[in-house]
Amino acid sequence: MEIAFYSLSTLLIFASLIPLVQNQHWFFRIFDFGKVQILVLQFIVFIAAWAFLQKTTGFYITQLILVGCMVYEIYLLYPYTPFYKIEKKQKTDKSSESIKIISTNIYQFNKEYNRFLKFLENENPDIILTMESNKDWEHALQALKPNYPYFCEIGLENTYGMHLYSKIEMTNCLTHYYVADDIPSIEATFKTKNGFEFVFFGVHPPPPSPTEEENAKERDGELLSVAKKVKENHKPTIVIGDFNNVAWAKSSILFRKTSGTIDPRIGRGLISTFHAKYRLLRFPIDQMFHTTDIFVEELKAMPTVGSDHLPLYCKFFIDKINDDQEDLVEHLEKNDYKEVTEMIEEGKAEESDRETVVTE
Repeated sequence: MEIAFYSLSTLLIFASLIPLVQNQHWFFRIFDFGKVQILVLQFIVFIAAWAFLQKTTGFYITQLILVGCMVYEIYLLYPYTPFYKIEKKQKTDKSSESIKIISTNIYQFNKEYNRFLKFLENENPDIILTMESNKDWEHALQALKPNYPYFCEIGLENTYGMHLYSKIEMTNCLTHYYVADDIPSIEATFKTKNGFEFVFFGVHPPPPSPTEEENAKERDGELLSVAKKVKENHKPTIVIGDFNNVAWAKSSILFRKTSGTIDPRIGRGLISTFHAKYRLLRFPIDQMFHTTDIFVEELKAMPTVGSDHLPLYCKFFIDKINDDQEDLVEHLEKNDYKEVTEMIEEGKAEESDRETVVTE
C-alpha cells in the first residue's frame, strides 16, 4: 500500500508541476490538458492515505506537497467555474439582435452527414463553422446553402479543412495560412440587418501530441498570429474553433492578452468538448474569445453528432457603447512582447510532421 501511495503521489505531483517547464515539446504541454482529472486523483489519493497509511515524516511531507499541488490546480481552474461571479450585461435598445453560432470539429472520417444536418436544422444557428471537413463533407454541406447563402469553403483531405456558412450577410471572407501552407484559418466580416458589423475568425491549429506534432510551435504561432490580427482591426470580433489548447495554458493566456479579448468560459464553467465518447476524459479545447463590445448570453457544449468533439454553441449580441467588460481584459507585460514575436516566428519556421490524408 505504501509503495502504491508514494508512487502514485509522485506521479501526480509530477503531472501537476511539469507544465511549469516552458518547453513546447508535447511531453511538457500534454499535461496542461488534464488539470481537472489530475486534481480529482490527487484528492482521492490524499483522502485515502489518511485512512490506510502509517503517519510517518515522509507521509506528512508527501501530503503537504499534494495539498500544494491541489491549491495550485484550484487556483487555475476556479475562474472556470460558476462560483467565480461576473456581471452579465443585459440587452438594450442600443444592442444588436442576438446571433447564434455553432462551431464543430466534425471529424473528417465521420460519415453521419444527415445526423449533423438534422442537428443544424433543429438548432437553426445564424453562423456555422465546421473543422476537419473535407470534400465529402463539403458535398454534404451543400444542403445548407438555400438557408445559408453566404459561405467560405476550404475542403482539405489533411484533417484541416474548414467550412463557414451564414444567414447573416458576409461582406468579406479571407483565408489565411499564418504558419503553414496546409493549416488555414478564416477571417470573415459580417453585417447584421440593423447595421452592426463584426469580424469572425475560425481557427484550428495542430495539437502537440505523440501522434501528430512533436511540439506546440505551430499551434502557438498560429494562435498568436490571429491574436495580433484581432488587436489590429478595432472592430467587434469573435474568435472560435478547435484551439487544441486549454484556456489556462500559457499560450492561451498570451493569446488573450495579445488580442485584448475575453474568455467567456470565465464564470460559466469548463464547457468541455473533447473527447465526446469519454466523459471522464473530456477537455475544454474548443474555445471562444471575444472583444469587449461582444456580450455572450449563452455558451454551452451540445449533444454529440458522431464526431469525437461535441459542438460548441454560442449566443451573443453586440453593444459598442457599453464598456462594462473593460475590466475583464488583461494586457501584455513589457517582456511578453518579445516572447510573442519569437513564438510566432518559431511557428512559421517549424517543419510539419503532418502527412496528407487521402480518403476513398
